[in-house]
Amino acid sequence: MSDDLMTIREMCDSYEVTPRTLRFYEAKELLFPIREGTKRLFTRRDRARLKLILRGKRFGFSLESIRQLLDMYDRETTHETQLRHTLELAQERLTEMQAQRAELDQAIDELKEQMERGAAQLATFRKAAE
Repeated sequence: MSDDLMTIREMCDSYEVTPRTLRFYEAKELLFPIREGTKRLFTRRDRARLKLILRGKRFGFSLESIRQLLDMYDRETTHETQLRHTLELAQERLTEMQAQRAELDQAIDELKEQMERGAAQLATFRKAAE
């Protein structure tokens, strides 16, 4: 295989995704592999896009948001608008994630408190049984 092209298997191995995932992203028009019959060949551009898709998904961005950012990148030469929009979306997502973390921290604290109460009650039961 050329350094510029990768098969679906090579993509799966390199990016730890399934063939189904790659076909899904292709169907959603996020990736555009070269088709030779039933064979798909992924270019450097596809690999760069897949990296961004996976990173965006990891951060909790929707596929539609990711598509919009990728489309902006394709249309612009300076990428200023894309970068500005990316930073706005990232700030929104960071705010959401911080709120989720605060809620999770509160739930963890409450669960620990309940577990401590339960353990103390069990200790009382054990003492009474002795």
